[in-house]
Amino acid sequence: MAVVNITETEFAGIIDNNEIVILDFWAEWCGPCKAYAPVFERVSEDHPDVVFAKIDTEQEQALSQSFSIRSIPTTIAFKEGIGVFMMPGALPEKDLRELVVKLGEINMDEVRAQIEAEDNAAKSVGLSE
Repeated sequence: MAVVNITETEFAGIIDNNEIVILDFWAEWCGPCKAYAPVFERVSEDHPDVVFAKIDTEQEQALSQSFSIRSIPTTIAFKEGIGVFMMPGALPEKDLRELVVKLGEINMDEVRAQIEAEDNAAKSVGLSE
């Protein structure tokens, strides 16, 4: 699958309707972003079952702010609708390829159980409702 550009209005649908989504937050003026783009594209071509999406931080400022993007490029990965990876800076191609493999190996039942346990612990000390 080729890399897709997504907007805030498309974001939830992309995350909710795909098992694995890897996001690249970038900007046109960013040199490292331009260097990372062909790497992101090459890896996407080898993984048609994974959605590789780019989010322009200049055009999608609210979405960028919702992730507290402070450095670009930033790569964020979701599996089954849950954010499981975030790394500022351009990933080397080898590392991006390894990320795709590791995302496939994550046991999401364990992740959901861990999230639930953390939520319950926070509730028990009065940190959440």
